[in-house]
Amino acid sequence: MKTLILGIGNPIVTDDSAGLKIAQRIKERNPELEVIEACSGALGLLDDVAGYDKLIIIDSVKTEGGKPGELYKLELEDLNPTLEHATSHGLDIASAFKLGEGLGYKMPQSVIIYAVEIKDNTNFGEECTKEVAERIPLLAQQIMEEENL
Repeated sequence: MKTLILGIGNPIVTDDSAGLKIAQRIKERNPELEVIEACSGALGLLDDVAGYDKLIIIDSVKTEGGKPGELYKLELEDLNPTLEHATSHGLDIASAFKLGEGLGYKMPQSVIIYAVEIKDNTNFGEECTKEVAERIPLLAQQIMEEENL
């Protein structure tokens, strides 16, 4: 099974880089894995993910009551894609995949999304907050174990 690990985030916005850092950590532990780090919107990822059987996305999320460093596991179907009000600038990942299928892209049949709860996604900085940074090695290990990487 051809698998891609996709770390998503902004490397200069504190905790928003958590997905990138976890993907980097996984690559360090398993250099043979295919890992891509992305800062682009969902539509820009279609060419990167097309042709893979399985896609593991690692990104950050900030919810009302979440604890920084907490890990949520979702599937693409959990995101409820809709193309009704989408534009190329505001297309979510589920809608982008739906569009990709409609355009004839060979999209991954299995898409797993790991979302890391973050504390700060507004301040500039290349380092994550302490709460998130301390959890990155453990989160990378957890993902590797759950996905048999």
